[in-house]
Amino acid sequence: MTSTPAAPPRSVHAMATDSADRLAAMLRALADPLRLRMISVVAAEPSGEACVCDLASVADVSQPTVSHHLKVLRDAGLLVSDRRGTWVYYRVAPGAHRVVASLLESLGPAAVTLEAEPCDVGQPALLHTDTALTRAAERLAPDFPDLSQDAVLTVVRESYAVLLRTSRIPVHVPVLAERFARQRLEDLSRIRRRAARGEASTGEPAGARPRADGDVPQVLFVCVANAGRSQLAAALLQQYVGDAVVVRSAGSNPGGAVHATVRPLLDEIVPPDADPFPKPLTDDAVRAADVVITMGCGDACPIVPGVRYEDWAVGDPALSSPEGVRAIRDEIDRRVRLLAAELLPDTPPTAGTPTVGTPTVGTPTSTTPASAAPTSTTPTDPRPAGEMS
Repeated sequence: MTSTPAAPPRSVHAMATDSADRLAAMLRALADPLRLRMISVVAAEPSGEACVCDLASVADVSQPTVSHHLKVLRDAGLLVSDRRGTWVYYRVAPGAHRVVASLLESLGPAAVTLEAEPCDVGQPALLHTDTALTRAAERLAPDFPDLSQDAVLTVVRESYAVLLRTSRIPVHVPVLAERFARQRLEDLSRIRRRAARGEASTGEPAGARPRADGDVPQVLFVCVANAGRSQLAAALLQQYVGDAVVVRSAGSNPGGAVHATVRPLLDEIVPPDADPFPKPLTDDAVRAADVVITMGCGDACPIVPGVRYEDWAVGDPALSSPEGVRAIRDEIDRRVRLLAAELLPDTPPTAGTPTVGTPTVGTPTSTTPASAAPTSTTPTDPRPAGEMS
């Protein structure tokens, strides 16, 4: 009779000591509200760096206090600095980009919205999920005659499965799955029509290329959680262009709900029954798009030949103050209006009067390209010159 091998000690599953020491040191460096705000300013700069004069304005503290906090972040390997003349500039350390991105894009938003998971035990609607999904497929199938009913049902069930992973209220997922499945089926049909015509996206402005009857430009906005920036951008563009452009949004790591800081601004833009919700990024959404706009999601988007890509460096509203969220919304709005004017240069807006600002499609207020970002090589500051760090 052979003896049963002893179970390995629990300690073998623990984080390695050296890894824990390094992580703890980094977390200690970040464990201060002012340092978190400073590093968020640096990470959000379109130029990738921030002057110490801008960082000093984050809070009403003395210059020695600012210098101390920046030194802690430097010593932890999170920031590096560079003196130019009388000023010092800070940027995220080359090896720390993933750490800072994870902090600001994933850990931070999850932490500030931390709440108990809702209890779904005993909800009778969950017992009828399969029936609900089958009926959703039956409602969708007539609108997509080029796809079999089994294919439609598969898309519906897949949509339900991916949304269930992040949803905070599972009982609502079948309804959201039908809406998400409709978008996915529309994207599949668009890809099939394009393939049948032997065409592909060209990445050119919509007015510069011929289109089949009923085929309009399609734009996809992508951020990490699809809970803030991409939702605002999609809502603003939809408001300005109406049905003249198909507008999509998605997240490389979708959240459970739209950020609480963003919801009031979306309510100012979208119809009351729109109810935006985070959706995962799919390959078909990218393939069906003419233009893909990324905002903070790195290289999560697959590269599809013929699709035009732009990256917009805008801050994440998840951790911003109400004033900061509106400033981010205004910057997104500026870029959206320029994009709308480029996509539809000769088309007046089909939606109502824009909520943000007064310009309309075809009349952008700036000739600066959407990808351009304001930079400053010589900061102006009323305080005496000096290192200030």
